[in-house]
Amino acid sequence: MPFSRLRRIRRSRLLIALAAVTATVLAVTVTLALTVTTYDHTSPRAARDKASGPVAAGAVDCRRAKCVALTFDGGPSPTTPRLLTILERDHLHATFFLQGKGHIAKYPEIVRRIANEGHEIGNHTWNHRVLTRIDATDARLELTRTQDAIERITGTKPVLMRPPEGRTNRQVAGICRELGLAQVLWSVTAKDYETTDSALITQRVLDQTHRDGIILLHDLHKGTVPAVPGIIKALRQRGYTIVTVSQLLAPAGAEAGMVYRP
Repeated sequence: MPFSRLRRIRRSRLLIALAAVTATVLAVTVTLALTVTTYDHTSPRAARDKASGPVAAGAVDCRRAKCVALTFDGGPSPTTPRLLTILERDHLHATFFLQGKGHIAKYPEIVRRIANEGHEIGNHTWNHRVLTRIDATDARLELTRTQDAIERITGTKPVLMRPPEGRTNRQVAGICRELGLAQVLWSVTAKDYETTDSALITQRVLDQTHRDGIILLHDLHKGTVPAVPGIIKALRQRGYTIVTVSQLLAPAGAEAGMVYRP
């Protein structure tokens, strides 16, 4: 084969290879642009620092108190009434991010009790689908269906939501903004879905808790509710005031679409 022809073939192959690499890099760049954490986010402390004015009369001022928010995901469930009794006994309020299918739909009377006893209710989607893995129409339905169910029972739509697995992106943030929902992540997880050991759950919470933190627990798991009295006692001994998410943010209000993470 003539040398000139061989050179042309090699050059063509090189150009094809370069084009393939360029296409791959472009695809990766586009994917990253869609998934990278470019949504608006802030911490509870930063939100408070930007706000002005007093908190509501008689409410905890977390600018002065050593606060931590106590939150529960995935309920209500048959174990939730026991948890509510514990919180009532200790004169505490928590934030409950409720799930639709098999929970809100199955235990509306527990949802009503949560609201009537002064706890904060948030949205944890209908089917617990990861919102970043589905299209915008399905993600919106996951949230609106849960919003509507909670409103039918309590008369009020939530202003807070927690994305399953804590996964969010710009698309999810945009949907939340449309629906008037702020996103709430966490700083403390006991991974109570992988153990029934209440002592271990307690220790994991205490090891991770810091001022202005947000504790994530799941009241539907066997070892969690029995751990709560010990968690409350130990946190109080360490000087913490246990509050809801909205109390942690005050005097700032929850901003729709914003992601709050300690």
